[in-house]
Amino acid sequence: MKFTLNWLKDHLETEAGLDEILSTLNSIGLEVEGVENPAEKLAPFTVAEVLEAEPHPDADKLRVCKVSTGTETLQIVCGAPNARAGIKVVLGQPGAYVPGLDVTLKKAKIRGVESNGMMCSVRELELGDEHDGIIELPEDAPVGQAFADYAKLDDPVIEIAITPNRQDCLGVHGIARDLAAAGLGTLKPLKATAVGGEYESDVTVSIDLPEGAEDACPIFIGRKFTGVKNGDSPKWLQDRLKAIGLRPISALVDVTNYISYDLGRPLHVYDANKLTGNLKARLAEAGESFLALDGKTYTAEGGETVIADDAGVQGFGGIIGGEDTGCDETTTDVILEVAYFDPKRTAITGRKHGIITDARYRFERGVDPLFVETGAEIASQMILNLCGGKPSTLFQAGVTPDWGRAVPFRASRVKTLGGVDLSADESLAILDRLGFTVIGDDPYTVEVPSWRRDVEGEADIVEEVLRIHGYDNIPSVQLPVTDHKAGTTLSPRQKRARAAKRRLAAVGLHETMTWSFMNRTLATLFGGGNDCLIVDNPVSSELDCMRPSVLPNLVEAAQRNRDRGAQGVALFEVGPVYLDDTEKGQLLVATGIRAGRFADRHWATSTRTVDVFDAKRDAMAALEAVGAPVANLQAFDEAPDYYHPGRSGTLRLGPKNVLASFGELHPKALKGLDADGPVVGFEVYLDRIPQPKKTDAARPALTVSNLQSVERDFAFLVERDTKVADLVRAVKGSDKTFITDVSVFDVYEGKGVPEGQKSIALSVLLTPTDATFADKDIEAIAGRVCAAAEKATGAVLRS
Repeated sequence: MKFTLNWLKDHLETEAGLDEILSTLNSIGLEVEGVENPAEKLAPFTVAEVLEAEPHPDADKLRVCKVSTGTETLQIVCGAPNARAGIKVVLGQPGAYVPGLDVTLKKAKIRGVESNGMMCSVRELELGDEHDGIIELPEDAPVGQAFADYAKLDDPVIEIAITPNRQDCLGVHGIARDLAAAGLGTLKPLKATAVGGEYESDVTVSIDLPEGAEDACPIFIGRKFTGVKNGDSPKWLQDRLKAIGLRPISALVDVTNYISYDLGRPLHVYDANKLTGNLKARLAEAGESFLALDGKTYTAEGGETVIADDAGVQGFGGIIGGEDTGCDETTTDVILEVAYFDPKRTAITGRKHGIITDARYRFERGVDPLFVETGAEIASQMILNLCGGKPSTLFQAGVTPDWGRAVPFRASRVKTLGGVDLSADESLAILDRLGFTVIGDDPYTVEVPSWRRDVEGEADIVEEVLRIHGYDNIPSVQLPVTDHKAGTTLSPRQKRARAAKRRLAAVGLHETMTWSFMNRTLATLFGGGNDCLIVDNPVSSELDCMRPSVLPNLVEAAQRNRDRGAQGVALFEVGPVYLDDTEKGQLLVATGIRAGRFADRHWATSTRTVDVFDAKRDAMAALEAVGAPVANLQAFDEAPDYYHPGRSGTLRLGPKNVLASFGELHPKALKGLDADGPVVGFEVYLDRIPQPKKTDAARPALTVSNLQSVERDFAFLVERDTKVADLVRAVKGSDKTFITDVSVFDVYEGKGVPEGQKSIALSVLLTPTDATFADKDIEAIAGRVCAAAEKATGAVLRS
């Protein structure tokens, strides 16, 4: 949203300077994006007079001019067709920067004749598009005066960012209202004198909308003017439109553009003599088309809100009008349209047809529904002032939309929600200055003004109080320290996330940050089922579901890297997944994948592709980093169905508490992602890991045996379908005092092993405590190992 300082002061009575205004805008949430003062870039240019203009001796189209600056006379070579003696011009001397040409002037010889500056055109000074000749100033223009001062260009242009909820500040009057509420002056009342109609209009309007679509255009007010003169608008109006980047067109059109930016009220005008019959607001039928004011032809798909006459569609309501009924210099009779269009339907139509206009920008955010008639009277008076003519009485179809929104407000909530201790009187005074009406005692009832469609609840009221009080006045408070030893404010959940990130990065995975959304089809593949959480207003049609797993996002990211030549990709992300819409259904998960090669090619080692054990090792690393009791974990071969059966598993603390899933991704899942295999992944559910028990007892000292450990190997014959994890668990539990580690070092099937069986070789580490093992001690432990293995799995020691 752009406006000039003087434009703002048309609505705000204030003594504040530019810097104070900019500071206040920022403090009340209207972020200043930029300020540009045309006078600054045109400071070197002055008013001058051409004393003589003689033909150039070596160029037919050039003139050699003698130009008076008021203090000296300069020789300047000029090629403009209107360069002649006696005119006042805008002069730039050597050293001046010409913004429209992006050059700095200097003395030069042009076809052998010295030239000491430049007489400028409108385009060269970036004051418009005209470039047919140099600027001709009035005869009374004082020679030697700064051109910016003479042309009154010292009017800074301010640009502010408007968030979607602040549609009330899409007009200069609304911005002035906020500044006045912040104590920067007084809001000037609008001048909205009713215009007396001299006759009944022969053009009327009707609203023909089906049941259920009445909100498309609930009210349409119009007025006819006859005998108007649609020439150029006055200089002050053109200057304001140019300052904010709009091109002046004609007085009638400029009025509609000006009021749109001045009051946030879009309007439209029709040439009454080009209309066929009366106007009608209705829904479009599929296939209807019209030539719009932007020179493009649009064909309706059906259901769009349109304004039509008896000949057909003349524009999309609230978005753009038609060329066939547009006003031009020949227009003498005009119809003014002031209507209200539904924000949602306007946005849908604009997106569907790819039309972006100032009217759409305002209507889809919601203009003031109670300002229709007042807007019509203000626009009518301006048309009469600039174009003359005779006005009809207002004609109308429909009724003003209902507006009666009231919300409860407790003054104490300003402190509890916003952290600012304001008295009730201060809060109520701010609301009053913003146009809210407060009724009753605490808890109060606050009636919301019609221009604040975004205010719906008590929190919104608190936000308004805080905003005008000033966000920079909110006191800075130290967050509570939750870990006094570390001096940090991290919660246990945050500490786990940090620890997991550091460990996963240390084992060679690269951290990513992906969307919390994904495509519904992928969500169904990865655990979402038919109950995945659908997003009502997705940022993209392809991101319409909350993610039940981070794996698809990581696989897609890995595939993009592989498509660009990466042979091996290792990624991880620590973030939430969404299983349902409850608080417990949002889990913090450390997720990672490896795809393609495990490591880069190297002359000293052979390359291999990733496998399930890589995923298991990564999962174990994350679990260990966050303090999970890894020694007590049990591995099960049951995993979600997006993992490959037989090449996946879960790590559990007990039979039901799944702390992690890992494995190779199922080919069906990879096909759904259009990704190349193999890809292995893991998911560590950080929220399911039990917190360590708090105890005041000192941690026992680490005890390390100073006696030599003994390693013994065992080879067992087991049935082929026996789970090796069951065998390892049984062996490890056979003697918890001396057995400190058990690992598998060989799995064999073939010659020497009975059909239907396999040989599992285990390495068992025995650590003595009080004395070195004797042979009989080792034999006793070996006996217990064999007994436990046979009891648990039916294993027989291989001879």
